[in-house]
Parts: sequence; structure tokens; C-alpha cells
Amino acid sequence: MKKRQILIVDDEENMRHMLTELLSDEGYGVDTARNGEEALNYMEEKEFDLVLCDVRMPKMDGLEFLKKARERRIETAIIMMSAYSTVDLAVEAMKLGASDYISKPFKPDEILLKLNRVYDQERLKQENIQLKKKLKEEHRFGNIIARSLKMKKIFDTIEKVSGYKTTVLIMGESGTGKELLARAIHYNSLRAERPFIAINCGAIPENLLESELFGYRKGAFTDAVRTKKGLFEEANGGTLFLDEVGELPLLLQVKLLRALQEEEIRRIGDNQPIKIDVRIVAATVHDLAKKVKEGTFRSDLYYRLNVLSINLPPLRERREDIPLLIDHFLRKFNEKLGTKIEKISSEAYKLLLNHNWPGNVRELENIIERAIILSSNNTITEDALPPEIKIRNLPEKDLSSYSSDDLSLKKASRLLEIDLIKKALKVSKGNHTKAAKILEISHRALLYKLKEYNLR
Repeated sequence: MKKRQILIVDDEENMRHMLTELLSDEGYGVDTARNGEEALNYMEEKEFDLVLCDVRMPKMDGLEFLKKARERRIETAIIMMSAYSTVDLAVEAMKLGASDYISKPFKPDEILLKLNRVYDQERLKQENIQLKKKLKEEHRFGNIIARSLKMKKIFDTIEKVSGYKTTVLIMGESGTGKELLARAIHYNSLRAERPFIAINCGAIPENLLESELFGYRKGAFTDAVRTKKGLFEEANGGTLFLDEVGELPLLLQVKLLRALQEEEIRRIGDNQPIKIDVRIVAATVHDLAKKVKEGTFRSDLYYRLNVLSINLPPLRERREDIPLLIDHFLRKFNEKLGTKIEKISSEAYKLLLNHNWPGNVRELENIIERAIILSSNNTITEDALPPEIKIRNLPEKDLSSYSSDDLSLKKASRLLEIDLIKKALKVSKGNHTKAAKILEISHRALLYKLKEYNLR
């Protein structure tokens, strides 16, 4: 394990010696400096995890050192220490960028606890920074798997609008990647460091949706035992993604419109408005213009949301993206499942390319994961693909030769279940619990089906 590197800055030789002995015994790599000027020179040449610095020193005191270090963009955590500590001095040190403050004299356990706490805080801060960088990288437009002209035009449009607060309405079939696109808009904007909050407007009961969006004040209703922020407040400064916005009830459409127009919200039970700065990205599978004509969606809200609309094409209209997506999902699930599927047979590949993909990218992702699980060697064959892929790819002349019994959905479902159960049992080496997990059914349901189909 790498040693934590610490720099001790103090003009008193006894203090430097005592801290060096103490921290060396605790596994630190220790360097010492007699004043701030000497410390800055050290920090130009070497990286430190922590700095422990006295306030009063000749040449350059601790506060001046702290100020100079921050001016030079040195981000190392600096803990100040002083025998002449006052509240004002501690506040000034914190304002200048100190990570913490400790008064002399201190006990060994006290300084060790302080160092460990600051080190852990810095480590978490760096992990958070790296995580945010990773999120931003993952949602770059370049990482949305596409090379089709339709998708490239969408990327060009979004790249132009990402820097603005413009409301975006994404329209497309289920499974086309509307939320992924919404995240890309957020993480490529000036709001990338602020929250991205998503809510599915069709998945939450109407009586709970208002409190989810706008929050509530303590005592506003029976179960309101505390004041709660809504998602608008949670997303303040960032982006609020309203998925399935077409499912919003009319009453909430009015409140959403007001929030967008006034840029303020009111918690349930509260008379005081709260100012918000939120960028709205909405998505829908519905034709909102049609819903406006039917009277189920407000025209004023529709025009407020439809500032910039993006029609996300279904996968069947961008077939040139299918090979890229297949390769991407192969890598993803090999890493996730610990498998080593290297290729797809030409017959299976042809079936995947010719399929109509009613479930779009999500359907392709699920089928590749399933095929990897059911493949017994390093190649996905057509046997690992679900029957609907093969049936939909049969030429019309072949379908005409089938009897009505052959095309029975009931019979096909039964045969599919038997086939999947057999393969799951093979993959799990007869372990019923693992097989049930692969099939995504309960252990009890699997036992019932084994009995029903007389499978051993």
C-alpha cells in the first residue's frame, strides 16, 4: 500500500522532530520545512497528500503560505496549527482555503484523528471528481453508439443547443434511448457539474406525483411529518428530465406550465414561492400535437416544451447502427458476466440485421445478453436467439406453408419455455436456484414448470 506523503511546516525544530517521529511510526512519508517559502519550493518538486502548517513563522507565515499555495492552484489539503488560536484566525484560515485547523498543544491521538479525517475527506472528494469525469465521458455524444446520418444530425443539433437553457422535447418510440440522449445533453452543457434528475411521469400515481415534483411543507397533509424538497429543487442549477411527459394529468400540466413560465415553484401547503433555475428536457412516446387536439394535453404547455424538438428514429430506420451496437453489447456483457463470447455465427448475424426491432435498442441489448447466457461456446448461434427473431425473418412464401397449428402462439410459447428452461438448466449445471435466476422467475415457479412440462 502506497505511503501517505505529508509535509510538516514549522519553524520550531522540536515540533518538527516530534511530528516526524509520530507520523513516521504511523506509516507516513514525512518531509519538513522551516517556513512557507521553503514549503512552496518543496511542493513545486514533490506531490503531498497532506500539509501540516504552523501559522506563525519567519520569512513567510502560514496564512501567506496558504494564500500563495492556492494562487498557484496547489490543491493539496492543508491543516493549519497555532498556539495562538482564536476564532477569527481559524475563520480567516478556512476562508483562504485551509482544510481544517488545530490548536497547539495537541495530543498525539488528536492530531492523528484530524489527519485521518481530512485525508478521508480529500479521498472522497477526488473519487467524486473522477466519478463526475467518468459520467461526463460516458455520456459524450461520441459514446452514443451510432454512425447513421440521422443520428449524426441529431448530435450536431444537440451540440449547438447544449450550452443554452433551451427546453428540449425528445420524441421517439420506447427503447430508442431518450434518457441516454437527455443525459448527453446535460453532461455536455455548462450544467454538467450540477444534478441531473430524472422522473417517469407515467410511473408514479397521480396523488404522489405533485409532491414528488414540487415537494411539501410539514403538516400539509396527514403523512407530511417533515418538510420535503421536490425534484425541481433537487435539480436546481441542473437538469430535470421529465420522461413520458405526455402522461401528466391536466391539473399538474397547469402547475408545470406555471413553474416553467415563472421559474418558481410552491411546495404543497406553502404560500411562499421558491425561485428555481432548472433546465427542462422532456420525452414522450406520444404524438403530443394529437393529444392537444384530443384535449388531453394543454396546448400552452405543449408550445412551452416544444422549443426544440428532436425525433429519435427507431432502430429499424438506422440499420447501419446495428453492427456497432452488437459489438458494444458483446463487450459490455462479456465484462459484466465474465464470459468470453468472441463472435456471432453468420446465420445469427443475418437474423439480427434483418429483424424489425419493435423494442428498438433496448430489445437488442436484452437479446444479446440472453444469447450470451445461453451460448455454450465462444460463438452465438441462431439457437441462442429467441423464436420471434427467426419467425419474423422467415420469407412470406415459407410462412404460407405453415399450418395453423404451427403458427399457434400458445404452442410456440410452450415450446419456447421448454427450450429456455432446458438451456438454463444446462448453463446452471442443474442448479434450480441459478436456473430460476437466469430465467428471471421465482424458484417456486421453476419447480411448477418442471412438473408441468415433465422435465428432469
